[in-house]
Amino acid sequence: MNFMKTIVAAGLVAASTSAFAADITGAGATFPFPIYSKWADAYKKETGNGLNYQSIGSGGGIKQIQAKTVTFGATDMPLKAEQLEKDGLVQWPMVMGAIVPVVNLEGVKPGELVFDGATLADVYLGKITKWDDPAIKKLNPNVKLPSEAITVVRRSDGSGTTFNFTDYLSKVSAEWKTKVGSGTAVEWPTGVGAKGNEGVSGNIGQTKNSIGYVEYAYAKQNKLTYAALVNKAGKTVQPTVASFQAAASNADWAKAPGYYVILTDQPGEQSWPVTASTFILMQKEPTDKAASAEAIKFFKWAFASGGKMAEELDYIPMPEAVVKLIEKTWSADIKS
Repeated sequence: MNFMKTIVAAGLVAASTSAFAADITGAGATFPFPIYSKWADAYKKETGNGLNYQSIGSGGGIKQIQAKTVTFGATDMPLKAEQLEKDGLVQWPMVMGAIVPVVNLEGVKPGELVFDGATLADVYLGKITKWDDPAIKKLNPNVKLPSEAITVVRRSDGSGTTFNFTDYLSKVSAEWKTKVGSGTAVEWPTGVGAKGNEGVSGNIGQTKNSIGYVEYAYAKQNKLTYAALVNKAGKTVQPTVASFQAAASNADWAKAPGYYVILTDQPGEQSWPVTASTFILMQKEPTDKAASAEAIKFFKWAFASGGKMAEELDYIPMPEAVVKLIEKTWSADIKS
């Protein structure tokens, strides 16, 4: 059974059983879908309680929790404190991961191709259109690059993965920041749109000479060829749990209102430049208090028992000190 079928099956198992307990429904980010599905499956086996999570993109998750149609929303673009206040929402980070450039180039192995931020931005600006462009060749003198057009793949839906990717490009390219900027959806200068990390992964897998960006678990499980990146310190780094943790180690969660922290382009010689957190959004005054209490039980269980499962999919669990802060937030801010 391939990866996508496995995680979809996990989601369906959880969904089909949720009616037997308080109905926990969630929707949003595709970035954490692999780990949320894995947790849902394990939680169902352990407690008998199900979780129905729809992987629809961060934009959809924010809209659904604002409309109060789900127990929780999930987003990789955190909302600012004033927005949370306006919408009566509580937000916290659930798990951290990373976004990687992925390519489909014959004869190129995972981690062999190197990009720096400026070159990656120029590819997505449509300024670099061929694989053997001098800028790419300069970074990859020993890689055999074809004289073929680059097929650029990007997200078509409102996406937190896009928010973090475009936030990174805005930090490393003044032209990107001025012309395109960052957001869950942007006016892309070029490229073919695909829905979800699932859609981009599928598109890259099927399209020769393509480039895209996906959450690392999707690259790994779909055996996609990821690229290395030159980080803020000028070092070439591979996407590994150690390089993700190096970037995450700079986060000062305790001082961030609404846990609003962006982990792109962090300092440090080992830091992976497109590291990101994924967040949960819940109503301060839940419409369905029983479902809300059930969801908190699930999240508490995931923090306590889900760390190893997260690491197996190359996500980074939240540090224990941050989990303690989050648990205080639940009791202070969510009315049960």
